[in-house]
Amino acid sequence: MRRQYHFNFEDLKVYQKAMEFGESVNNQVENFPDHEIYKLSSQFIRAADSIALNIAEGSASTDPNFIRYLKMVWDSSHECVAISTKAKIRSYITFREVDENKKQITEISKMISSLIKHLKNK
Repeated sequence: MRRQYHFNFEDLKVYQKAMEFGESVNNQVENFPDHEIYKLSSQFIRAADSIALNIAEGSASTDPNFIRYLKMVWDSSHECVAISTKAKIRSYITFREVDENKKQITEISKMISSLIKHLKNK
């Protein structure tokens, strides 16, 4: 059942996946050491959250502008791959968590690519 107040971007599967990924990252950084609070953990949360936030923000615009936002989403998702790898190197997360992050990012990236292609072909 739909709530009384609803935005169209909330129906996008990629937005829903991005929200899930952002929450997963938020849980992961809880285990980062305190000295990373304004460094890697903050950067990881901001990059992961920006995926869903840019989808939401760009969706209300024209198709060409939405594509511009989706390209920023693409960039942020790849930033999350690098940060996830850094976190593993520093032993803040496990190999399994890195793999799961990459799996989710790959899925989001494929969805973003498809959405960009769809918008360009409209």
